Amino acid sequence: MELFNKARIIRLRSHHNKYLFAEEDEESVRQDRNGTSRNAKWTVEFIFSAVQAVRLKSCYGRYLTASNVPFLFGVTGRKVLQTIPTKLDSSVEWEAIRDGFQIKLKTRYANFLRANGGPPPWRNSVTHDIPHRTATQDWILWDVDIVDVQPDSPPRPPLEAESSSPSSKESVANHDFDGHDDETPSSLARLESMPSLTSSLPRTDGRLIYFAVGDNDGNVNDGLEWPSFTFKGTDLHELTHKLEEETGLSEIIVCSHNPLNGRLYPLRLQLPPNNTTMHVVIVPASSKCMLLPMLYFV
Repeated sequence: MELFNKARIIRLRSHHNKYLFAEEDEESVRQDRNGTSRNAKWTVEFIFSAVQAVRLKSCYGRYLTASNVPFLFGVTGRKVLQTIPTKLDSSVEWEAIRDGFQIKLKTRYANFLRANGGPPPWRNSVTHDIPHRTATQDWILWDVDIVDVQPDSPPRPPLEAESSSPSSKESVANHDFDGHDDETPSSLARLESMPSLTSSLPRTDGRLIYFAVGDNDGNVNDGLEWPSFTFKGTDLHELTHKLEEETGLSEIIVCSHNPLNGRLYPLRLQLPPNNTTMHVVIVPASSKCMLLPMLYFV
């Protein structure tokens, strides 16, 4: 399940370099090269049971479903549809199995989500099946593009600890019977010592950026504390310029750890939404990181 690590919306790209696409009829599913369309984006719902799996919901609010309907009579592949079942059963549950940098999506009945190629009617179709031919083994492999991530849950204020501490009882004793609080210095100090209350509020004045400087291989000295600053910009170009000012370096690449595999990847396009706190690593422009696939936030 770490393959989708905190992913909220994803795109799935097939071996044919096409995206899993929800048709406008709100029932069919196919492959399409238009990855910018909302039809290529799927919302992830995590399922925590004996076998950890996910449900994938299309832009029409319908679930990716492994149906029992044959794709063509006389062949083994069965249709993959968008449906809203009366009960969320195993037909809408997909187990993500890692295969290198890609994944396979397996149904509870051991079939795999397959992107078909070849002449019509197979071209651009999507079925679930078990590939038996060597030539079609890669058709069940999918690349995952993370479009949006789950927001971090705010830390829970230590209410129980406060209510059971001696200082809490003292606070109750200092409460006047006429309904006015006696805000003594000790009670104000206790309020100021509760960072979890303030950290749970939405940050409206920018995002917090933690950064470290890596070598040509992207290695960082883990023994050093990462400095940070508040960044009020909106795009990667502004962030790169700000990091150059902070570090005194030039011709740098701003990288992040890929949530799928923990490896270092250069950032491209937009920054994560909602002023999410970021941990970035700065490497020289000649770094070997440039040889790795890019991490996109769109």
